[in-house]
Amino acid sequence: MNKITSEKIILGIDPGTNIMGFGLIVTCQQKMKLIMLDDLLLKKVIGHELKLKKIFEKTLNLIDEFHPDEIAIEAPFYGKNVQSMLKLGRAQGVAMAAGLYREIPITEYSPKKIKMAITGNGNASKEQVAGMLQNLFNIKTLPTNLDSTDGLAAAVCHHFNSGRDSSEKSYSNWEAFVKQNSKRIK
Repeated sequence: MNKITSEKIILGIDPGTNIMGFGLIVTCQQKMKLIMLDDLLLKKVIGHELKLKKIFEKTLNLIDEFHPDEIAIEAPFYGKNVQSMLKLGRAQGVAMAAGLYREIPITEYSPKKIKMAITGNGNASKEQVAGMLQNLFNIKTLPTNLDSTDGLAAAVCHHFNSGRDSSEKSYSNWEAFVKQNSKRIK
């Protein structure tokens, strides 16, 4: 973090195995500025392991290009389809691994917490979240895939929650991740 201006760059990630969304913001005190919105299209990539490789590479490339100070990532939601949850969890894990590989602190936020931070409604739709972000950052045209605005929403949620005692999980490195998830490893 730049100590002179107290600027902080936050990378927000919406994990997915078909479309993975990313949003980057720079903050200085209470002000936010959009750096970029992006998504990684994976529908045409054959094989789950190749999708995970692409997610890792894309996340590392964003980290190496923009040098975020922190990463905010949407935690997998609990659904009825176990296979979908497993794939989503793997995508999230690979993105987290890329951040931890570069020793960037990561915080997970539940989808409801992100929606609440952006719209004031934990049950808001993707379109409602995107609309609020469009107004907040004066985005002229929303992207076709709203996964990128979901990634942006994670970054904004993190900014709004910075400095507060959060019940969300945070990891600063592999050791911290292992310590907080010891039951997963056994």
